[in-house]
Amino acid sequence: MRKAWLAGVILVTIIFLLSSLAMALPKLFISQDTFDFGYVPQNSKVAHVFWVKSVGEDSLKILSVKPG
Repeated sequence: MRKAWLAGVILVTIIFLLSSLAMALPKLFISQDTFDFGYVPQNSKVAHVFWVKSVGEDSLKILSVKPG
């Protein structure tokens, strides 16, 4: 009986700690992750702005961007 109670307490503690760590992670929010320019004539220049927002509890570091 005592072992089951102790195992339950340990399990609840582990779940609590893991959920706390998950909430403290950095999170990225992009409202629009794709954009269709439609028909673009050859040699035309096009541009579009993607808004990026950090919504996590920790600092978000963008280390590289690969367009494609």
